[in-house]
Amino acid sequence: MQRIEARIMIPGRGDPVPDAVVLTDGPVIAYAGPAAGAPDCPDATVVPAHAVLPGLWDCHAHFMGVRAMDPTRIVQEPVALRAARATADLRAALDAGVTSVREMGGLGVALARAIEEGGVVGPNVYAAGAVLSTTGGHGDLHGFPLPWVVDHARAGTDLRLADGPADFARAVREQLRRNAKVIKVCASGGVLSEADDPAHQLITAAELAAVVEVAGMADRVVAAHCHGKPGILAALKAGVRTIEHGTYLDAECADAIRECGAVLVPTRTILTELVDSRILPHYAQAKLEAIVDTHAAAVALAREHGVTVAMGTDLAITGRDQPAAWGRNGRELALLGDAGFSPLAAIEAATATGPDTLGPLAPRAGQLQPGYDADLITMDVNPLTDLKVFSDPDRIVGVWKAGRRVKG
Repeated sequence: MQRIEARIMIPGRGDPVPDAVVLTDGPVIAYAGPAAGAPDCPDATVVPAHAVLPGLWDCHAHFMGVRAMDPTRIVQEPVALRAARATADLRAALDAGVTSVREMGGLGVALARAIEEGGVVGPNVYAAGAVLSTTGGHGDLHGFPLPWVVDHARAGTDLRLADGPADFARAVREQLRRNAKVIKVCASGGVLSEADDPAHQLITAAELAAVVEVAGMADRVVAAHCHGKPGILAALKAGVRTIEHGTYLDAECADAIRECGAVLVPTRTILTELVDSRILPHYAQAKLEAIVDTHAAAVALAREHGVTVAMGTDLAITGRDQPAAWGRNGRELALLGDAGFSPLAAIEAATATGPDTLGPLAPRAGQLQPGYDADLITMDVNPLTDLKVFSDPDRIVGVWKAGRRVKG
């Protein structure tokens, strides 16, 4: 057993506990609460800490193994090269305190298997497999001849083009065959795709319904990439579990998300990192600059309307020297703080809310409670005083996954 003795425990959901103890018994938490009530375990390894809290959940990120924010790299570089790079991203995630990732398209299905086999150390990965997109949609590579993109999509790694309800149903089944844990569909245009508009809905109601139906039969939920209002409302009507980004969200959309019991994953980090770095192609930079302030206002509006929010970053790049790279995940908490979230609310979005984005497959994780997974982190500072400390992986001095210490 391990006994973590902390000046403050932040349980993920609920009030902080001063002078606290967390006991882990193998892969689960045996006790979490005031030190005065902790059971006596003389054989436990004692770990002192300033703060202890659940491991972070990044509910929207990509293991692409690319070195630049250029989607064409996924068809120009060997999959083996990208997968090798991505193992460094797994390590960077853990060092940043991220113990669980809902991977929204990329190499995550294969990486999750390697982690489970024990050959690679990394967070828990709940992967979507290929991103599902209409021809010409956000998941298409508009600068390449369509046959090239279709040939790449046949490999089933990163993207899958589909048109019509039957084709989308088949595309979902292909991801289920790969053991994807969540399904990702592009309901609107995006920033990095060249010829579409983020405000436009790009998948029909019938296509969305087919995706949700087939996924639901396998207890999988659907995550819908949505910037524009039409796509948001259509996706909610179809029954998706999460809205990703939500840039043009208004009061009607916010109320609909809340009333449907859905979750918003806003991904402030990617927009902020990219607009600051100016590394995008000119067409994408123009799109980004047009929406970044609108997106910030939408996140604040969602908070005001009581929308459930989960942390997601949309990071995808390998190499900590790069903008929008793995290891920078903790910046999202401070950005949520900038949108009006209290420190406790931001931490809840980054911990306890994470499993909610998986629906029926949600693990008992994200909270410091007896019987929950022993995925937790320790810090050398109280993060409630300044959420920016999450941006510095060095402030996260210990990381445990399933009770095993993987950092520190």
